[in-house]
Amino acid sequence: MSVVHDYHVHSNYSDGTQMPRMLDAAADAGLRGVGFADHCNVAEREGLQREKREYGINLDRTYPLRREAIESLREQYDLRIFDAVELDYDPRDEGDIASFLDEADFDYAVGSVHRVAGTNVQRSAPFADQSERERRAFVDDYYERLADLVESELFAVAAHVDLPERTPELRGYTTADHHELVADAFRGSRTVPELNAGRVLRDYGEYHPASDFRAALRERGVAFVAGSDSHEPDEIRNRKRALEDHFAEREAEPVQLFD
Repeated sequence: MSVVHDYHVHSNYSDGTQMPRMLDAAADAGLRGVGFADHCNVAEREGLQREKREYGINLDRTYPLRREAIESLREQYDLRIFDAVELDYDPRDEGDIASFLDEADFDYAVGSVHRVAGTNVQRSAPFADQSERERRAFVDDYYERLADLVESELFAVAAHVDLPERTPELRGYTTADHHELVADAFRGSRTVPELNAGRVLRDYGEYHPASDFRAALRERGVAFVAGSDSHEPDEIRNRKRALEDHFAEREAEPVQLFD
């Protein structure tokens, strides 16, 4: 079961590597299509604006320059290069997200919940001194926001749909009820979850979503796109192989957004 399109790769327009290096690696890995889905946030809240300036992740301003580069690179590579975005989702920002996506006209948009009430899901420090009750409440809020993301119909793809499992302090708080909530949302939506290989070869050692969550999605007829979530060239080949192994074991094909 060959993975021919990787819809989730990052470049130096967010926190990844220069596009030519990523494309060289993708071609060497046998991919036929690569989607540069760089991080982006359009919220006007000051804390997020400050963080964007400090870390230099400003695709909402730089996407026209990246688009010019992609158009140039399309002439140099025998690959389909998709002009995409991984956009942070918060229900408060739905209007701004919709306006930005309409203006920017990406090939597709990936939606992610990286923060809940301003707290980054992937950082351990905010949860280190929390009680089990507080951690459980945070995870509850995460999955409610994720269901909101899916139901918003703003995105073609939803990324790493059990992100709390990546964070040791939050791992294990995801429940079957969370799986059912989100799986039901996907069943009624055009949004497709990704099988994300970003941590399967690292300490976490599992795909997003994890196996029991995948089962709940498959029970509802929900299929997956393939996303390596690669930030470095060396990650692309090994993560592509891991994704192919997963689909082959289940005799399933990944969803392709484009023919």
